Amino acid sequence: MNGTETRRVIALGFFDGVHLGHGALLRRVGEKAVELGAVPAAVTFDTHPENLILKTPAVPLLSSPLDRAELMRRYYGIRDVIVAHFDERMMHQPWREFVTDYLVKEHGAVHLVAGHDFHFGYKGEGNPERLQTLCQELGIGCDIIPKVCRDDITVSSTYIRTLVAQGEMERANEFLGHPHTLTDTVAHGKKLGSTLGFPTVNLRFQPGVLVPAYGVYATKVWFENGDSRLAVTNVGVRPTVDDGDRVTVEGFILDFNGNLYGQSVRMEFYKRLRGERKFDSLEELKQEVMRNAEQTRAYFDGR
Repeated sequence: MNGTETRRVIALGFFDGVHLGHGALLRRVGEKAVELGAVPAAVTFDTHPENLILKTPAVPLLSSPLDRAELMRRYYGIRDVIVAHFDERMMHQPWREFVTDYLVKEHGAVHLVAGHDFHFGYKGEGNPERLQTLCQELGIGCDIIPKVCRDDITVSSTYIRTLVAQGEMERANEFLGHPHTLTDTVAHGKKLGSTLGFPTVNLRFQPGVLVPAYGVYATKVWFENGDSRLAVTNVGVRPTVDDGDRVTVEGFILDFNGNLYGQSVRMEFYKRLRGERKFDSLEELKQEVMRNAEQTRAYFDGR
């Protein structure tokens, strides 16, 4: 018997961005969990395996581990998100052992769900066929989910990263199946918002997380109490007020009064309104932000 009393149906993958392809796995996990009276779960990794295996520069991520776990819970009802520490030991672990010791004994797997291209274990020797055969031997269930396509394009984190890097947020969101998300604790900024007459939130992308194309976005901000407001958000180096090159995410919140400093907020990106540019004066910048605020309202009114 396993070393845990909890019986889990587990999805396997890295799940960066939690896109529609991942959604197919996670939905299947939910169905099987109901059927088997087990907990819907997912195993993901804290580091992209390619970074260690290929010794390449880090793959920029669409979402931090925190956002990844939260997206799986919010959109697919996954209750347990198990973040495996991907290190040299795990990289050299034989594929059978990963299933028998880690998934079954340690985490109580009674059914596994993986994608058509999932490889695991030492040198990636574990593959969907081997996984199915081993699950049969162990007497546990296994589903392999075929690739998911949209507009004749395979839904993949790689493709979505390209879209986000180019600021094509609406198309990225179509492939994600939800808005691109950033969760962070609100930090003190340069108080630009109060100068312009808007309350602002200053957020940061975690190290290693992809920064969208610089520019101004129509966004929605969710507060800890469950309320939300529309916001005009600048991603970039703020050339009008800063000379530095530190990337900032500054949301001008519409129809809101209050201080959010120290709160954890979730920002959802919907549409890039314009590229980042330098204005001759703060007054000119303010006029542009007002125009962007109207564009943002119109965008959400039309949805």
